[in-house]
Amino acid sequence: MLYNLGSDLLQWGNMIKNIAKNFDIPGVLQAYDDFGGGHINETIALSYNEDGVFKRYILQKLNGVVFPNLAELMENIVNVTTFLQKKYIAMGEDPLRKCINIIKTIDGKNYYTDKRGDVWRMMIMIESTVSYDLAIDNQVFEKTGKAFGEFISMLDDYPVDGLYEIIPDFHNTKSRFETFRAAIKANDAKRKKTCKKEINFIYENVNLCNIIVDKLVCGELPTRVTHNDTKINNILMDEKTGDAVCVVDLDTIMPGSLLYDFGDGIRSGCNTAYEDEKDINLVDFDMEKFEYFSKGFIAGVGDNMKQEEKDLLHMAGIIITFECGIRFLTDYLNGDKYFKTTYPEHNLVRCRTQLMLVSKMLDKIDEMKAIVGKY
Repeated sequence: MLYNLGSDLLQWGNMIKNIAKNFDIPGVLQAYDDFGGGHINETIALSYNEDGVFKRYILQKLNGVVFPNLAELMENIVNVTTFLQKKYIAMGEDPLRKCINIIKTIDGKNYYTDKRGDVWRMMIMIESTVSYDLAIDNQVFEKTGKAFGEFISMLDDYPVDGLYEIIPDFHNTKSRFETFRAAIKANDAKRKKTCKKEINFIYENVNLCNIIVDKLVCGELPTRVTHNDTKINNILMDEKTGDAVCVVDLDTIMPGSLLYDFGDGIRSGCNTAYEDEKDINLVDFDMEKFEYFSKGFIAGVGDNMKQEEKDLLHMAGIIITFECGIRFLTDYLNGDKYFKTTYPEHNLVRCRTQLMLVSKMLDKIDEMKAIVGKY
């Protein structure tokens, strides 16, 4: 729904207008609209009239519960995008289209804090692009994989020690499992009896939690600058050409493993159903899409991929999907404090799709290994 700020000045209209005026944007704010469907932040599209030319921006209220260190989060994003913008300029690419561009506040800060303590940021909207919740065809998914692989490769020489760890142990599956165990014990939302099957499945496959984490700790796997949330809808695609344009949603950019990014791309894109599909029978693992994403990702990373990473690519999707199932079930047991939900069983439904996907992948593990080996 589009809200015209030039008409009735409702209370929410005034709030958005007061927030927006704190950012260094020329022109006059004309209208705003709800935008996007993320689990974490509130997102609004703003339309400005700049000397007769309409330009759009993205305004987001950041989730201070999920991200308690918002200053560090924004510093990470600004530093990394500034680094990438310089690279794109050197390559002859348009940095306003290939990369997120944060708009400073009128006093030169990366974000604005309102009187209630809520934190807001503004970005230039990248026009004529689309994003997908599911891979609409194999070529789109191959381009998605390549874009995430290139993102890792572009940041191969970024000083990883200079990044803040925004969410400690974000992809630490061992830590996620311990948090899950604590949630079972506390049973704050009194829901334990409704998810016994899912709890048992996680305990039966707990060995998956150790594989990547242990190798990172002992140095067998390199620590890289990673996106850490490589869902297909975090790639903007050109509306006309279908080519990948920009990697977005950099809130979780921090030190991690290449396997995390590959694994989450597989988790989100190779599921034949939506993440919150209630009919578990619709959930299956698409081997064809797995091959196309693998082909694109491996090509995108190129020579920067180490042998130790190649050896575990076939396991990455299983491990990250398992971790995500743990996270959804933990939040369900805790009373839905992390992910946005629209009904009481929403996180449990999400958990079930993830665990079913893990089961499907475990059945095809040899085939997955053969495919990544091919590329």
